[in-house]
Amino acid sequence: MMTDLDALAAGFRYPGPESLEFLRSAAGSVEDSSIRRHFGRFVDVIGSLGQEGWEELHTRTLDLSPLFVPYVGYVIWEDSYQRGAFLADMQRVEKEAGIDPLGELSDHLDPVLRYLAVASEPLPGLVEIFPNALDRMVKALAKAEPDNPYRFLLEATRAVSMPVGGAA
Repeated sequence: MMTDLDALAAGFRYPGPESLEFLRSAAGSVEDSSIRRHFGRFVDVIGSLGQEGWEELHTRTLDLSPLFVPYVGYVIWEDSYQRGAFLADMQRVEKEAGIDPLGELSDHLDPVLRYLAVASEPLPGLVEIFPNALDRMVKALAKAEPDNPYRFLLEATRAVSMPVGGAA
């Protein structure tokens, strides 16, 4: 069964030929109304871009010189010892949970969200920093490109982070 977190995670992956239909279906099954509203807006906008336009947007926003960095640990610690330790912890708990990072580092939003979807007691270090990392990502994207549709996906993810951060 797909959770709201699984649906959001899919939005941060590079778009493939079936991605839009998958996200449209996922958006229709999101339970939380504030998440559904933001996620639905994201899906509507990317759906209007066409496959090539969405691929270009994704690459410009998240890959080459990203408008916001989608790595939770990097946003908090950059390339430091603390991030290295956090990455090792995330890699361990994601592996234990059966999460394949799909070629991303373990602190990328995609595997982090999929991990949170299955973890009954998430890694305390992640719970502690996740809301702050998302706030920083939202601010970075708003400053770099306020009309970028990934802001809707980040807002939907931030709506999820409220309960995650409150669990600490």
